[in-house]
Amino acid sequence: MSLSLERFEHPDWLSNTYLVADGDGGAAVVIDGGGPVEGLLAMVRARGLRVTHVLDTHRHHDHVAENARLKRETGARLCAHRLDAPAIGGIDEALEDGQIVRTGGLAVEVLHIPGHTAGQAAYLVNGAVCFTGDTLFRGSVGSTTAPGHTTFADLRRSLIERLMRLPEGTRVAPGHRDLSTIGDERARNPFLRVMEGRDPEGDAPARYGGREARLVVWARDYDGGFKAWVRFPDGSEDTIPGSRVERL
Repeated sequence: MSLSLERFEHPDWLSNTYLVADGDGGAAVVIDGGGPVEGLLAMVRARGLRVTHVLDTHRHHDHVAENARLKRETGARLCAHRLDAPAIGGIDEALEDGQIVRTGGLAVEVLHIPGHTAGQAAYLVNGAVCFTGDTLFRGSVGSTTAPGHTTFADLRRSLIERLMRLPEGTRVAPGHRDLSTIGDERARNPFLRVMEGRDPEGDAPARYGGREARLVVWARDYDGGFKAWVRFPDGSEDTIPGSRVERL
């Protein structure tokens, strides 16, 4: 069955809310309830869609701010991975890794990809489009310093052992800004190229949070700024917004 995807980008947060449907007059899901939702709801009405689920990738405000309105106006069930569900609130169904959410002609597989948050989830729809939340962006990756984060080791496993094992042609629909594919990210994403050993690590000095560090990767982030992968003298690592890193 055909699948349609519409992206709605928040003008301030640059976060994406997606509407995924199996065709006009059919079933649909919303991925991330951050908004804006006016255009999305107008499209739902115009196309006669039945929105059955709102699937949050993680707990952060820019991905959940319009959850209550979406539930109220569509009657959809609000879902998130069980580890982030308590922080989101109002969840109707706590999801588990590997679970399949089915509605109409849509089959949504839940992939637990912690790092950015403990309960970060990706949603693979009909094996064709993967909604990666704030783990994988076009040309960048998520941070491991945001509220509810886990570890860089988790983020790396989520990227290399989960997302990069998807077929190269799988579309990547990230939590912020533009879409990509698994193949394009493997080929061009500076963080993934270093993680997979295809480019050398950097070693420039830096400081974060009063700690000396080395810049393993310094590259553009989704917002036009920079993202840093840093390694500390004790061997621990983080990915951090570049605005919070002092380059020495």
